[in-house]
This record gives sequence, C-alpha cells and structure tokens, in this order.
Amino acid sequence: MTPDLVIFDCDGVIMDSEGPTLRMLRDDLAARGLDLPLDRAMDLFTGYTMSGVAAKAREHGAAIPDDWVEGFYDRLYARLKQGTPLIDGIEAVLDRLDAAAIPYCVGSNGRHAKMAITIGQHKALWDRLSGRLYAAEDVPAPKPAPDLFLHAAHEFAVPPARVIVVEDSTTGALAAQRAGMACMGYAPHDSGAGLAAHGATVFSAMAALPALLGL
Repeated sequence: MTPDLVIFDCDGVIMDSEGPTLRMLRDDLAARGLDLPLDRAMDLFTGYTMSGVAAKAREHGAAIPDDWVEGFYDRLYARLKQGTPLIDGIEAVLDRLDAAAIPYCVGSNGRHAKMAITIGQHKALWDRLSGRLYAAEDVPAPKPAPDLFLHAAHEFAVPPARVIVVEDSTTGALAAQRAGMACMGYAPHDSGAGLAAHGATVFSAMAALPALLGL
C-alpha cells in the first residue's frame, strides 16, 4: 500500500538517540538496585515515556524517587546536547516522500523539548518537520495507547487505514496495531521479533523503506 500519510517515531527511527539514552538509563537504574544487561533494558524500556519507565523500573525493584523523571530528563538533555546524529538514510527516505507528495510527520513518546534538542541540532530537518511534530504530552495517553497516532492522522485528515507508521519499538508497533494502522518495524540490530509480534513488517536498513512504502 502506498500511504496517504507516514508517521515516524523519533528516537531510533529519525534520531540516533536510543543508544545514549539506554546506556544512561541502565547505569542509573543499576545504581538504584536494578542492574540489567543493556539488551534487557532495551527490551523492557524502549518506546516508553520516562514516567512509564519509572513505573516499570519500580515494578522490577528499582528505588525510584518521586522526582526521578525530571532529574533524569535534565541529565539526558545535557548528554543529547553534546551531539545526536541522524539515523543513516532517513533524509533520503523523506526526500522520496516529498518527491511523491506524500505527507509525513513525527509521533514520539518523548517530549517536545527533547525533539527540539535532538532534531533541532539539524536545522534543515528541523525546518522540514516544523509544525509536524507530535508528542505524548499532546494526547491523553502515550504509546502503547493509539491516541498519538490517531491524533496525528486526524490533524492530516487521513483515515487510519491509509496511514503507515514507522517504529523501532514493540510499544510503538502495538500502538499502531491498536490504531488500525500498518507498521514498518525498523530493527537494524536484531530480528525484530517483538515488532513482528504486533503485526509490523520488519526491515533492517532505511534504504529498504521506500519500497515498503510503495515508492
């Protein structure tokens, strides 16, 4: 299907920010009594809001104080400001969508402030996405609820069945499934089994995405 709208996740799909975030998170939680291998931390926490991460970490035995979310965001923002690269090949995908006159936007469980830091480091991309950035704070419930994707589709007046979501997390794939949207699951480092379990079509390189979008 060639879509009428493509919704991209931000972290791990447009911005190469998942690695630094997960390493910081793993080290922080280890100091709070939850010492996990990086791949386990990735399985548990990728795609969640920091409030969701805090709740899950507490469930697994971490000593998370009430002010942890804001404190972690402050430290994370300082790290991301040092430099956050783009996912290799993503600009070429956007070029293809522009050439085909297919609109696109970003739907992230991260905050607007975080996208301003990461995407904002790349002026051409920031200008390109201006007015098309949607965050969990814009809707009642974050992913894996469908609210964010449905909100974005509504803003573009596109029915869910004509939308394709590009995600790298099972949380996001589940949100797309619940929204009634097709999902392309970006899995450059593993098999993407978790994405596939929620109906995503898995791919491992951005160069493959245009063909999956019918371009």
